[in-house]
Amino acid sequence: MSKRVLVAYFSASGVTGRAAQALARAVGGDLYEIVPEQPYTDADLNWMDKGSRSTREMKDPACRPAISGPAVDLGQYDAVFVGFPIWWYVEPRIVDTFLEQYELRGKTLIPFATSGGTGIGGAEKSLKALCPEADWRRGRLLNGSGADEDWARRVLKD
Repeated sequence: MSKRVLVAYFSASGVTGRAAQALARAVGGDLYEIVPEQPYTDADLNWMDKGSRSTREMKDPACRPAISGPAVDLGQYDAVFVGFPIWWYVEPRIVDTFLEQYELRGKTLIPFATSGGTGIGGAEKSLKALCPEADWRRGRLLNGSGADEDWARRVLKD
């Protein structure tokens, strides 16, 4: 019996979206985009501006930006890849909004991220603290190599 797989992702600039699409193709999974109710502008994403929206959100651990569109039925999936760009060493707060909507006890979750230089370790720690009842698998930064697809298929077999 093959696993039903969802690739859920948030992408601010399109980079994580492209990685998510490649990942979904590699594992035969469905795609679900986490879309913010209020789209991020270039000014919102300016991490060098201490007053930018993304900076304000990331400074507030309780911040939960609203998501637009319908929820996904996670009950029909055996495994969920959760993708995002790394912001301030962890996942963006909108990913926390997404995860907190669901009962994740025993659900297999696999993080993946895109980043210009920061590793995924801080996000893995943050995600496990946010959803300790989930069965978290080791995540990976995706850089578009064929090894990413091999990793995705391998992690589903574990």
